[in-house]
Amino acid sequence: MNYKTNEELIEGMKQSGVLRSEEVLKAFECVDRQLFIPSEYSQLPYLDRPLPIGKNQTISQPSTVAFMLELLDVKKGDRVLDIGSGSGWTTGLLGSLTGESGSVEGVERVEELTKIGKSNIAKLGMKNINIEKASSDLGKPGEKFDAILVSASAEDVPNELFDQLKIGARLVIPVKNSIFKFHKISEKNIQMQEYEGFVFVPLIY
Repeated sequence: MNYKTNEELIEGMKQSGVLRSEEVLKAFECVDRQLFIPSEYSQLPYLDRPLPIGKNQTISQPSTVAFMLELLDVKKGDRVLDIGSGSGWTTGLLGSLTGESGSVEGVERVEELTKIGKSNIAKLGMKNINIEKASSDLGKPGEKFDAILVSASAEDVPNELFDQLKIGARLVIPVKNSIFKFHKISEKNIQMQEYEGFVFVPLIY
């Protein structure tokens, strides 16, 4: 569906049931997708489909992003890691969800997209967001987060990300053609839910 305005997009996602919480709805109101797409797609900012952003990467389909954010259940004050931040849209949405009392760290392996993401985030004036070039490691080993969002598809569940979760934290990640939610109950107990039927660009690191 190609909606004409951000308001129409939000209403469409509400009607379909993918957008459920007031917090995620407000994030979509505050962080307009139009600010994060290349100029050649300026007539399609609210198309409910992925759009190219260069370097064989895409900005994700809005309804899929909404679905993943609802699963991630970010709270005010959370520290969040956004892996594959791309043009910065999901990073901005996460920044809205954490509020000024929280923080979001975006990592992106493509240097050009890292610069684009930083520039786009600057338009929002959010001081609780940082985007940087990803290292050769996945995520930020040695650090702990309340929530981790991955926006590209892994071939297998990357277990190293579990070490980067605090107790009680959530990880939402595509693996092949499914979206998985992991909830870290304790160091030895991680609950898993799988949702099938999605397509993402591959996660490379």
